[in-house]
Amino acid sequence: MGGFNLQELMSQAKRQYEVLQKKMQETVVEGSSGGGAVVVKMDGRKQVLSIKIDPEAAKPSDLEMLEDLITAAINGAGRKVDEAMQSTMGGMLGGMGLPGM
Repeated sequence: MGGFNLQELMSQAKRQYEVLQKKMQETVVEGSSGGGAVVVKMDGRKQVLSIKIDPEAAKPSDLEMLEDLITAAINGAGRKVDEAMQSTMGGMLGGMGLPGM
């Protein structure tokens, strides 16, 4: 038969998926805002691992600004996760030998 084996392709895809899941658990990124006033650590599954806030940014009079800094830091970390996973996925799919990848 030809060189296309669907069962082997599915098996390879399953292995790649397992590798990706492990990579997502191991990947840790940081997003920060306000010149480091707020730093968020997030894993590849977009679970927030920690948030550090500079005490100077936690003044009651600037609560709205602190909320904005936290939001920006979380969103920045999320973008970094997306970029890391996109890079990982591109490398994995390219290695599968699929046409057009």
